[in-house]
Amino acid sequence: MTVTVVTDSSACLPAELRARWGIRVVPLHILLDGADLRDGIDDVPEDIYARDGVSTAGTNPEELTGAYRNALADSGGAGVVAVHISAALSGTFGAAEQAAAQFDGGVRVVDSRSAAMATGFVALGAARAAAAGADLDEVAAAADAAVQRTHAYLVVHRLDNLRRSGRIGSAAAWLGTALSLKPLLAVDDGKLVLAQRIRTVGKATASMIDRVCDVVGNRRAALAVHHVANPQGAHEVAAALGERLPDCEPAVITDLGPTLALHVGAGAVAVCVDLNPGGAPAGV
Repeated sequence: MTVTVVTDSSACLPAELRARWGIRVVPLHILLDGADLRDGIDDVPEDIYARDGVSTAGTNPEELTGAYRNALADSGGAGVVAVHISAALSGTFGAAEQAAAQFDGGVRVVDSRSAAMATGFVALGAARAAAAGADLDEVAAAADAAVQRTHAYLVVHRLDNLRRSGRIGSAAAWLGTALSLKPLLAVDDGKLVLAQRIRTVGKATASMIDRVCDVVGNRRAALAVHHVANPQGAHEVAAALGERLPDCEPAVITDLGPTLALHVGAGAVAVCVDLNPGGAPAGV
């Protein structure tokens, strides 16, 4: 009997990692022209981030209840650890707590306090512990420890999507009406915050690379680079990180997925970091 790990589609976990570590994924939702599209399951227009009148929704308690019930059964009663997008960014975590309450402690819910592969790295940390034979308490503790190791940074080309989504929080007052800014954003305590006010994409991207390198230092870390319709930008960032952080495994490169893309817009590039104290690459 092995603890089963569940996450949501915001984690941007590549299919090979999901399969290797047996991680279940529940979809977030995109609401478009009266249709409810499930992220990662239904066909979503590639330019969804450019559409008007589109919104997103978290996974609902009924979906999560079904996913947890199946995962708990497949675990043979060992339990489920569910790692979800930051409660400050989505209602999914609240729905997860509601769903988990039905299973008498058999489902532990962990707030990743982040998104994208920063959430994915937490799920991977839990899954590795489960694969090593850890019990439910130990797997949940491994997930909590991974939350403390993750960092996430983001450069956007336009602020329109973030303004519409309301995801820039306290940064709004600092940004004012300067839509020409290309700010460096970071996830801090589960919230998307303004890390640096910059005028050009090139300088913002360079600053993001510098910050990642400063955070990693001489340690080994797992890295993921995400993008929205900007594969060249993502590969350039990954290459720069590879040169400056030779002790780290090459970064995982994936698109940011339609749900997150809606909030950050075309051109965005993000970097997620898992500072792995054990020294082994965390993302594989």
